[in-house]
Amino acid sequence: MRFGKSHHDTPSPPAFEIERGNHENDGLQAARGDRLIVADKLARKLSSRQVQMIAIGGTIGTGLFLGTGKSLATGGPASMLIGYAIVGFIVFVTMLSLGEMAAFMPIAGSFCTYAGRFVDDAFGFALTWNYWFNDAVSTASDLVALQLILQYWTTKFPGWGLSLIFWVVLVLANIVTVRVYGELEYWLSLLKVITIIIFIILGIAVNCGANTMGEYIGGRNWFIGDAPFVGGIGGFASVFVTAAFAYGGTESIAITAGETKDPARTMPKVVRNVFWRILLFYLLSVLILGLNIPYTTPGLDGADSRTSPFTLVFQMAGSTAAGSFINAVIMTSVLSAGNHALFAGTRLLYSLAVDRHAPKFFGRLNRNQVPWIAVLATSAISILCFGASFIGAGQLWTWLQNIVGVSNQLSWIAIGVASLRFRAGIKAQGKEHLLPFKNWTYPWGPWFSVILNSFLVLVQGWSSFSPSFKAVTFVSLYVELPIMLVMFVGWKVLKRTKIVKLHEMDLETDTYPADSLDPKQEKIGWREKAYHIWRWVL
Repeated sequence: MRFGKSHHDTPSPPAFEIERGNHENDGLQAARGDRLIVADKLARKLSSRQVQMIAIGGTIGTGLFLGTGKSLATGGPASMLIGYAIVGFIVFVTMLSLGEMAAFMPIAGSFCTYAGRFVDDAFGFALTWNYWFNDAVSTASDLVALQLILQYWTTKFPGWGLSLIFWVVLVLANIVTVRVYGELEYWLSLLKVITIIIFIILGIAVNCGANTMGEYIGGRNWFIGDAPFVGGIGGFASVFVTAAFAYGGTESIAITAGETKDPARTMPKVVRNVFWRILLFYLLSVLILGLNIPYTTPGLDGADSRTSPFTLVFQMAGSTAAGSFINAVIMTSVLSAGNHALFAGTRLLYSLAVDRHAPKFFGRLNRNQVPWIAVLATSAISILCFGASFIGAGQLWTWLQNIVGVSNQLSWIAIGVASLRFRAGIKAQGKEHLLPFKNWTYPWGPWFSVILNSFLVLVQGWSSFSPSFKAVTFVSLYVELPIMLVMFVGWKVLKRTKIVKLHEMDLETDTYPADSLDPKQEKIGWREKAYHIWRWVL
């Protein structure tokens, strides 16, 4: 299949010739001032306030509220805590690498576009299609999760009906204007943050004796049965794919860079501040869950029904109403995560059209500069959620969780590779002084991410072999690997692409170099500093 000329079909340096015309309705290139524009055509209407909350909204969702139940049941409390801590550190160094590139080149394609521009066009092609599918499946998994959450109250209401209602809401929020998406995501994310803070405080109280049993729990659940490490090496390894699913979405915050005001300043702030809040919420939440909920609790790893361990902690406090409240909050958080996944997937499909890796009509924009055809196409994949009524929502959600988790890890590997190539190209062309934000972990950080993630992708499927081979689980854990390889090799052979040479690397198009920033904007008074501290806390 040939969607048009690849950037690598033209002579070097890359042929980004300027075409003037109706750039709102196609993927044509345009010039804006002294900057050459290819992908930077979406409306920059997302504020720093919205972007920072969107970063949290893209990560705190089904992976934390539902996935932790599976991690606790299969790996035990210690495996869960260690696994989430290791993956959290991987995400930390990955986000520093990504933040460096996103501040310099803030476009909707983010690391997927970087993979094509800095490594190989075939690599960018395979990665972008892989991550677009990841976001489309993430939207589907969130809609399936709604059916699981509904089972807390009733099993009589058809789950597919609830999924359909929320599917329509997500499509409307993403197709009108990015401001609607941004504001909806901000308030839903704020609700999640407040809820988790309440959960942490309540969880500590429950552990200290404010529970229905009136007993001090302490660390007793770490020493029952096979705890704290359940299932041996297989149980420990299985936690990583669940943790990757839970943290997944952190990297997609860079996709909002294409629609963020003043991205060269906003993105470094987001990378520095938001991650610490996410890590704090995740590790504290996981620790409290492991202390209060026994890994033997029925339903944690059930295939047909699933009660969130967060809800169980609220129930331990003795209030059924509180349990219903947290379950309702979880439902809104799932809507938030699905909203963010659909947004990210839509922008990637738009980038595929701009890079001529997909049919051109996917890059068509409406009057609010929203890629509306890409919204409809990406949301159509979430029709998978309706298969839950035939397969069983719990089983389908587990399969989707595995696929998305591995896809996230492949993306983190790609970010590390792109970062290494990016810095090498920047150095070769003598442009290191133009970086608005520098990754202080370079070069060991990207190498650490690439090597450790590659190792985890290969070994985390241990549970599919032991104690007996599980074909469906094996496929869900490893199907992404051959698919991405075939797409990479196929596009490379078809287009005859080559690894981008350092001196020919395009470091001009769509960039926001440090020397273009207004130094006057850096000077802020004590009122602004106090406000920023308040924003950081919230």
